[in-house]
Amino acid sequence: MYRPLKFLSKWTKRAADHAESGGQTAPGIDDSALHAVFAAASWLIDYPGDDLLERLPQISALLDQAGVPDHLKDDLDETIGHLGAGDPIGLRADYVETFDTRRRGCLFLTYFSNGDTRKRGQALLEIKEIYRAAGLDMDESQLPDHLTYVLEFAAGHDLRAGVRILLSNRAGIELLRLHLDEIGSPWAGTIRAVCGTLPALDGDDIHAVERLAAEGPATETVGLDGLGGYGDLPPSAAETTAAMTAAASVSSGAAAGPCSAGGKQTFIPLTDVTGERS
Repeated sequence: MYRPLKFLSKWTKRAADHAESGGQTAPGIDDSALHAVFAAASWLIDYPGDDLLERLPQISALLDQAGVPDHLKDDLDETIGHLGAGDPIGLRADYVETFDTRRRGCLFLTYFSNGDTRKRGQALLEIKEIYRAAGLDMDESQLPDHLTYVLEFAAGHDLRAGVRILLSNRAGIELLRLHLDEIGSPWAGTIRAVCGTLPALDGDDIHAVERLAAEGPATETVGLDGLGGYGDLPPSAAETTAAMTAAASVSSGAAAGPCSAGGKQTFIPLTDVTGERS
């Protein structure tokens, strides 16, 4: 099976360059608009509970106030309009079918970008360390690579570090975009907007992503034993937490065991769409 090593290496380097100097986002989008897009997207791809559905007018207002470019706002409005007009029970069933039953809809970013179990576990630990450096901790029941968390982190805590995580996991985001576009999902617009904030893909990048999307990740690419093929259920929290534990046990740079708050802020979902935590 195909694994786009050149693609992954290239975007990992771009993430490192971004960490050093910034500027690795699409041109013409200022920081205020980036905060707004990431905050809105973090809500819109979350489970459509009552709190989200009640906040849709606030999300729209946030995008207007931040001066988000029209092409990104149009993509986000696609999801907002569908959520606002849909039956809540049907929306929730559709969400589960879209994101919780197929690997192609997996919202865990490291799923497509890493090899064996230890490598994926190490990637997860590295994301947790980025959160820690910003003064945030996650308990052991939370997986740090979930796209809602990464977008929330970029919107409300550390924009540059959040973009670095997105760039490092560009393959997973692009595969998710292709899949949602392919099935005509109402959430496709939100993922297109997120991709639209990042540097444009070149011809080689597009070929690599399309080929991986067509063939699916090899078992060694997934890196979690016994998880089956591309169409099976996404990796469970327990399986991925086990990968993190395995990585921590052999990593000299990452501490094993629960994260201690240590007087720092606990990582919790945003309670408002202002780009800040309340």
